[in-house]
Amino acid sequence: MDADTFARLARAEYDALPDDVRALTADVELRIADTAPDDVLDEMDIEDPMDLLGLFVGIGLAEGGGAAHTGEAPNRVWLYRLPILAFQAGGEDTLQAVIRHVLVHELGHHFGLSDDDMYAIDDEPD
Repeated sequence: MDADTFARLARAEYDALPDDVRALTADVELRIADTAPDDVLDEMDIEDPMDLLGLFVGIGLAEGGGAAHTGEAPNRVWLYRLPILAFQAGGEDTLQAVIRHVLVHELGHHFGLSDDDMYAIDDEPD
């Protein structure tokens, strides 16, 4: 799948989020890249770029973040297209479901949730 089509799917998944979530994340930029850059992988001690599906970069709401302040880059959620496509190809979930899961996970960091918090939420019965 080409980058433009992937970006449209990601935007559609963001647009389908509840209004209150979108209101609290309106200043978060949604970015797409094929894979994470080497410096990000090195910083996170990740050897295989296919192991990182997404990343939140910025200062979350719990840390006083939100709208960018002078001299600060805006908060961003990165979705890494090639790892997401590979992950989806190896499983049963639709591409839209995988994109939504990664997007919600990264937005969770904007709200101040840790990975452990989000895994606990994922493990809760519906």
